[in-house]
This record gives sequence, C-alpha cells and structure tokens, in this order.
Amino acid sequence: MRVFVTGANGSIGSVVVPELITAGHEVLGLVRSDSAAEALSAAGGTPLRGSLTDHDSLRAGVAQTDGVINLAFGNDWSNLEPCIDEEAGAVGIFAAALAGSGKPFVHAGLTPMMPGHTSTEEDPDTTSGPVGGRGRNSCVVLAMAAQKVRSSVVRLPRSVHQRGAQYGFCSVLISAAQRTGVSAYVGDGTQRWPAVNRTDAARLFRIALEDAEPGTVLHAVADEGDTMKSLAEAIGDTLAVPVESASPDDFGVIGQLFALDMPSSSELTRKRFGWEPAHPSLIADLAAGGYPALG
Repeated sequence: MRVFVTGANGSIGSVVVPELITAGHEVLGLVRSDSAAEALSAAGGTPLRGSLTDHDSLRAGVAQTDGVINLAFGNDWSNLEPCIDEEAGAVGIFAAALAGSGKPFVHAGLTPMMPGHTSTEEDPDTTSGPVGGRGRNSCVVLAMAAQKVRSSVVRLPRSVHQRGAQYGFCSVLISAAQRTGVSAYVGDGTQRWPAVNRTDAARLFRIALEDAEPGTVLHAVADEGDTMKSLAEAIGDTLAVPVESASPDDFGVIGQLFALDMPSSSELTRKRFGWEPAHPSLIADLAAGGYPALG
C-alpha cells in the first residue's frame, strides 16, 4: 500500500514511517522544509512539500496514495486553539477528498478523561476543556465511516515516550525540574497518567491502517496509569533534585490537565488486534536518564 503520512518527521511520524516501510508499504510524507525532506528520503520515504494549512498539498497526497495516516499537530501548549483549528481544517479536507473511496484513514487522537473510572475504547471522546477540540475532530473522523471511508482513531495517552528523546507530558516536568531544581507534581500527586512507548504506538498505527474496520477506536496504551507523584519521583531521583507539590498554575494552561485523573485501558485493542506493548515503560525510561535539555 502507498500511504500518505502527515507529520512524517514528527515525534510519532519518525517511528511510524520506518514501521510502515519495514512492513512493505511505501510512504509519501508531508514535509515543510528541505531538511525534513532530506530526512524522510533518508528513511526511505518520498517527500511531499506542504502543511496542514496547505489544503492543496493534502488533496494531492490523498490522490497519490491508497490510504492516509494523519499525525501532524502543532503541540504548542501555550497557544492550543490555533493548532486544534488547523487540525480541524485538515480533517475536513481529508473527509471530502476520501469520501466514497473505501480507503483507510487513521487519525491520531487522545485517550478520553472519564471521571470515576479508567477510560476504554468504548467511551466517547472528551469534547470539552482545553483539548476538547481534538476530541471533536476525532468524532468527525469516526463519522467518515458513513461516507465509505475506512476511518479509525488511534487514541494516544498523555505520555508517548522513548528514553533520551521523547516523554510527552513528562517533558514538561523534566524541563521544569531542570530549570528550577525541583521535581514538581500537582496537588497530592495521586492523579494517574497513561503512557506508551512511541515504538509500540507506531506498530498500532500500522495495524489500524491494515486491519481496522470503519469507525474503529483503538487505544495505544501500555501503562494504564502511573501516579504523577511517582513520575516526579523518578525524575527527581534521576536529576538528584527534591520532589515537591506545586500548584497547577505553575505549569500554565496545561496545569489544568495535570490536576486531572486520567487512567486509560487498551484491553479491547489488545483482544481485537493482538497488539502487545514490548518496549520499556515510562517509569523505566525516566529512570534511565539521559534527558535532553528541554528548555
């Protein structure tokens, strides 16, 4: 299959691309710069210059391929709304371009926050709050199934990680600890965060592309919920700094999310698709150290 991948050089895309190529697929990757094009070519993919806001490039990508994996997202936590709006615009373009085609469309979403219990694939997307717009975008993707698109959403947890490179929400904690000399958690630290190694997540995106039925939700969750305090302690031990409670306000807008309990399960995904995480846990990656300077 020839697959159009947005965010092909991003934190997830850079592992999804080799996963696809190793499985025998061809990759046409959306890139925004010459350096990104060179990196994608070196990985075995074919670059297509454009962006989520360049809708002509999105249409061209769909026209040249047999399926789409949409991974691109701005991730500017200080200015989330424009990032969410860009994603919404791109999803709309993909919906129109793919309608009636029967092609697979796999979209990166977020595990929902379900007060009082561990979220599952059967729970609805979170459509309110700071990241509610992303949940609404996922709903649009799932509704594409009614337009003869084999659409699916792979929901990602708050910490998609790989030692020495990527830590998701924990990147914010690491950066703050490096900057202040204190490894902080919010409140009493009992709130739980799910996590997945990005290599395991990449495999699930490939599985969804190949096997998911229209309107399917998959959960790329390896660890159902480490407490925020345990994550802060792992960071504190590694950096040899004290561990203390902090106010959500100390983390800006994203602090609203840090105060929430958001465990998530992938039990149904594992049963349906035989997906089993095989790479180190978030706690193991944090304990291994070697953190990059995150600002």
